[in-house]
Amino acid sequence: MSSLHDVAEMLKQARHDANLSQEAMAARAGVSRSTVARMETLAKGDMSVSALVRLLEAAGYDLKLVKIGHARTVEDILHEQRTGRS
Repeated sequence: MSSLHDVAEMLKQARHDANLSQEAMAARAGVSRSTVARMETLAKGDMSVSALVRLLEAAGYDLKLVKIGHARTVEDILHEQRTGRS
């Protein structure tokens, strides 16, 4: 992901994949429907990370860091190091 536009598109896709309307997703996340709409369209050219995390959780997703060019998350790598697997 290289831009906020990409993040907005992923958020929209997550909502569609969860079969949620903007209103239903907003209710689950405890934000307004206009917040969902603004974040999906980048109406303010910015997005709140805390709202993003809540919206993704409402659609059944987690926000995780993945090193560019890798499929494993930082959490995956740390778990492997703790358990001695690589």
